[in-house]
Amino acid sequence: MNPKKLATLVYEACESKKGENPLALDIRKLTDIAEFFVLVHGTSDRHVRTLADGVIESLANEGVRPFHVEGRNEASWILLDYGVVMVHVFHHEMRKFYNLERLWGDAKIVKMNQKHEKKAKRPR
Repeated sequence: MNPKKLATLVYEACESKKGENPLALDIRKLTDIAEFFVLVHGTSDRHVRTLADGVIESLANEGVRPFHVEGRNEASWILLDYGVVMVHVFHHEMRKFYNLERLWGDAKIVKMNQKHEKKAKRPR
């Protein structure tokens, strides 16, 4: 599966579980650790786990499994490593604290499709 399609499936899975402010960043020109980051946050530990589980389940239905999952027990920041796509599922406060959108400020925001165009704005 191509990286953008994978990022799109992640984004849609986050939306389906009511993820807050999902954002896809194209980081290909900035690093070689991945091609896309997808960032999203939940409103509680349970919501963060639900978001991560929703992504894992959605991609498993497509025959894609993560290489690594980190932070599931703590549920303040869960990292799902799909190789070319890294998924960062945060608790709201952790997302504000680490502010990856600012850290990766040179990354291009990816508009997943027309439906998502209004949401694809970098948080301040």
